[in-house]
Amino acid sequence: MNAKIAVLSSFTSMKTGILLGWKITDSQIKMQNNVPANHLAEETSPYLLQHAHNPVDWHPWNGSALELACQEDKPILLSIGYSACHWCHVMAHESFEDQATAEKMNALFVNIKVDREERPDLDKIYQRAHQLMAHRSGGWPLTVFLNPHDLVPFFTGTYFPKESRYNLPGFVPLLEKVSGYYRENKESLGQGKEAFINALNSTSVTAPSSVDAALPSRVRSEMEKSFDNRWGGFGGAPKFPHPTSLDFLLRRYALSDDAKALHMATYSLRKMAEGGIYDQIGGGFCRYSVDAEWRIPHFEKMLYDNGLLLALCCQAWQITGDELFRKVAMETAEWVLREMTSPEGAFHSSLDADSEGEEGRFYAWDRQEVKSLLSDGEYALVALHYGLADTPNFEGRWHFHVALPLEECESRLGMEMNAAKELLNSSRNKLFAAREGRVRPGRDDKILTSWNALMIKGMSIAGRILERDDFTDAAVKALDFLRTRAYQNGRLLAAWKDGRARFPAYLDDYAFLLDAALELLQNRWDKSILDFALALADDLLARFEDEAEGGFFFTAHDHEPLLHRPKSMMDEAMPSGNGIAAFALNRLGHLLGEPRYSIAAERTLKAATQDMGRYPQVYGSMLNALDEWSSPPQTIIIRGDGDEMHGWRKMAMECHVPNRLCFAIPASATDLPGLLKDRKPGSETVAYVCVATACLPPVYSWDELQRALYA
Repeated sequence: MNAKIAVLSSFTSMKTGILLGWKITDSQIKMQNNVPANHLAEETSPYLLQHAHNPVDWHPWNGSALELACQEDKPILLSIGYSACHWCHVMAHESFEDQATAEKMNALFVNIKVDREERPDLDKIYQRAHQLMAHRSGGWPLTVFLNPHDLVPFFTGTYFPKESRYNLPGFVPLLEKVSGYYRENKESLGQGKEAFINALNSTSVTAPSSVDAALPSRVRSEMEKSFDNRWGGFGGAPKFPHPTSLDFLLRRYALSDDAKALHMATYSLRKMAEGGIYDQIGGGFCRYSVDAEWRIPHFEKMLYDNGLLLALCCQAWQITGDELFRKVAMETAEWVLREMTSPEGAFHSSLDADSEGEEGRFYAWDRQEVKSLLSDGEYALVALHYGLADTPNFEGRWHFHVALPLEECESRLGMEMNAAKELLNSSRNKLFAAREGRVRPGRDDKILTSWNALMIKGMSIAGRILERDDFTDAAVKALDFLRTRAYQNGRLLAAWKDGRARFPAYLDDYAFLLDAALELLQNRWDKSILDFALALADDLLARFEDEAEGGFFFTAHDHEPLLHRPKSMMDEAMPSGNGIAAFALNRLGHLLGEPRYSIAAERTLKAATQDMGRYPQVYGSMLNALDEWSSPPQTIIIRGDGDEMHGWRKMAMECHVPNRLCFAIPASATDLPGLLKDRKPGSETVAYVCVATACLPPVYSWDELQRALYA
C-alpha cells in the first residue's frame, strides 16, 4: 500500500457500494419552488438540468469552479451520475433537494456535478480512484472529495443516505468529518499527488509483447467455467448481459464449429429474451438483472445495451433460425424507432428506471388490471405465459417474464399453436395500449456520438439480416446527423443537445463510429460515408495513438490536462474503444490495402496481449480483433448495377460469416481510394474476392462467386 492510499485507509469503514431494493416516495428531480437557478442552468445535459434548481450551489466541471475552490481553499465535492440512474435520484431527493443539507454543502465545499455520459474521461479517473481507495467496485452516484489544489481525491464513496442507515454514515455528519479531515491534514494531503498518480498509472496496460494467436481458444475454455448452465449468462446476481462475450462466442462457433460456444451464446440470449430484463410488452432490454434468473431488472433502458443486443439477436436468428431471436430483434428495433429516435434522426440516450417516484412502476402490473383489459381466453393464456398465475414477483405486483413457454401453455389450454400466437398478440397489443396511458419514465434525449454509433451498427445489421429497409434508413439518418452536427471544423464532438454539439470526442466516439460506418457501407454504398470513415481513422492515428507503446489513449493528445490519461484495453459496460479501434482499423486496412491502419491494429493487440492473458473474460472486443488479425477477413467487392449486384450481395451475406465483408459498389462510383480503385466495373456484374493480400481472379457469375466464397 503506498503512502497516499494509507492516509485514506482510516475511512475504509465509511466506504459504500450501491444498495438495491429501497424505495422512496418521490425520486424524480423536480424544480424547487422559490429556489434560484445555480450554475447548472446553462448546461444542456438533462442530468445536470435536473439539479439546476437544487439549493446546492452546483457548478459544472470547468476552470471557473476549479479556480474558485483554490481561492476559497475549500475541498471539492464532486458528484458524478446520469439521468437514468435510480440511486442518483434517491440521493438527490434526500440530500440535494434538502435546504439544510444544501447549506452545509455550500458552506464547506465547492460542489461540482458531472454527467458521466458527457464526461467519461472524468468518470474513468475517479471511478478507478474509488476502486483503489475503497477496495471495491464503483457505481453511481459516485461521490468524491478532492483536494482543490491538485484535484487528488482524499475520500470516495457512492450513495450516502441523508441519515445513517444500512451501516452507512449519514451524509451531513460525513460532510463535517470530511471537511474537518481536510482542514487538519492539508499538508500531508498535498504531498500525495505523485503517489496517487503512480497508483493510477500502475493500472494501465503493460508493455507490448508478441501477439498470442492461441489466446481466443484459452479464453473460450475459461468462459465455459463461469457459464451458468441453468439460466445462461456468466456468474450470479446481479447479472449483466456481457454482449461482447456473447459476440466472441458466436464468432468462435462460426470460425471453428464450436457447438458449446454456440450453446453458451444462444442459451444466454434466449434466457434474457424470456426474462424480465427484456420488456415483454414494449420491446427493448434493461441494463441488468438484480437476480441470476434475469427476471427482475434494474429498469433503466440504455441505448448502448440495445444496440449491442440487437445485433446479437439478429446474428443468433441467422445462425439458428429460431424465431424467438427474430421476434426480439424486430421488437427491439421497432422500440428504438418508436421511443428512442429524435426528430433529427439520431438516437436518444436512455429511459429512466423510475416513474412517479418508483423504480419499475411503468412496467409492473396488478392482476386485476390485466383481467379488466383482456378477454377470459386472453387472460388465461397471459396468466400462464407471463407468470400471473404465480405469486407477485415485484413489490406486490407482477413484472412479466416468460414463466411457461407458449408451447406448454397451448397444451394446457387445449389450443392450437397458431391460435395461441394470435391470442398472445392480441393480449400484448391491449396491454401495450393501456401501458401507454401511464406516466412514462423520463427520457434522456441528449445525443451521444459513441452510443449512437453502437445503435447505427445494430440497426445496420438488423436492416440487412431482417431485410428491413426502414432499419437501414434509420442508421443512415443517424450517421448523417453525426456527420453534419457532431463533426465540426474537422473535429468530432461527443454530445449534442438543443442545437449545441459539445465536448471533444473520446476514443470510443471515433472507434465506434468508424466501425459503424464500415458496417453501414455493406448495406448501402455511399462514397461520402467512406470518406468520413477515412477521416475518422486518420484522426484516430493522429490524435489518440500511443506511438511509443501501441494502442490508443481515451482522450486526444490536445485534450484538457487531467490527473491521468487512461488507456484501457478491457471491456466495461461498453466494448473497449481500443478493441473496436483495432477491429475496425484492421478491416479498413484490408479493404483498402493501407498498411498504416493494419499496423496500428497490430500494435494495439501487442499492447493488450499480456493483460488479455491475465484477465481474459473482460477482453471480448479485443479478442474479436485478435481473431480477425490472425484470420484476416474475406473481402468481397461487387461492381455493377441494378438487382443482380444487390442480389449477389444479399446471397453472399445470408450466412453468418463474421470475418466476411461485402460491399456492392455501383459501376458509376468513381474516385475510389486504395485497392478499391483497381476493382473496376465491367460490362456485366463482377465480383472481386480477397483474403489478406491474396486475391482471386474476378468472377462473373453467382455460381463462380459461390465457389470462390467457400473455396
